[in-house]
Amino acid sequence: MVYGGLLRFSRGLGEMSGERVSHAREMAPGMRKPRTDALRNHERLLAAAKAVFSAGGPEASLEAVARRAGVGIGTLYRHFPTREALFEAVYRREVEQLAELAGQLKDDAAPTEALRRWLRSNVEFVATKKGMAAALALAAHGSSELSAYSFARLTKAAGMLLERAAAAGEIRADIDPEDLLRTLVGMCILHDRPGWQASVLRLVDVFVDGLRRGAGTMPARASRRP
Repeated sequence: MVYGGLLRFSRGLGEMSGERVSHAREMAPGMRKPRTDALRNHERLLAAAKAVFSAGGPEASLEAVARRAGVGIGTLYRHFPTREALFEAVYRREVEQLAELAGQLKDDAAPTEALRRWLRSNVEFVATKKGMAAALALAAHGSSELSAYSFARLTKAAGMLLERAAAAGEIRADIDPEDLLRTLVGMCILHDRPGWQASVLRLVDVFVDGLRRGAGTMPARASRRP
């Protein structure tokens, strides 16, 4: 998962037979492509990697990534010298997208609803990534700096939404963003079980409703009379 992952990093995944074909011929001396073209290839490779890893898991062929991006394997290795480097780049991009979503919701939605929608988007992210989730977990466990980076970015995003809702007087003010992320990770821990997503989305709603001011002191419902 995006908050540090659930799997242990394995260096052996980086060594797949036949992947490191010679690509020196692709790099003709003195023929450097324009920067805009390099940036375009970088983005195409990241998009292709997300799609390929989502379908085939973290051991999917890097050559398949290059084919999907419409570039040669040499171009892929110029941008991402190792499998782990590609994992890390995709991981960072996914973290940035979740962080950017928090900023968009802050401007476009009511405070508590923005928090709810961000949490639900995190759950949907885990649900739709399938094999990509494993790749992200491998990237996170391969670099303590990367794990620290992702935790810092997501903590900041969560904190921004929490602070806004608390300042509006809609939720209690004693919830730490780290507590929020730990709760979310705990909810998603069984993401490989059938039907888990609907259950977790329901728990997210229960959790957010429980953060509302006065939620713990609401009067009990009157029993229905026959």
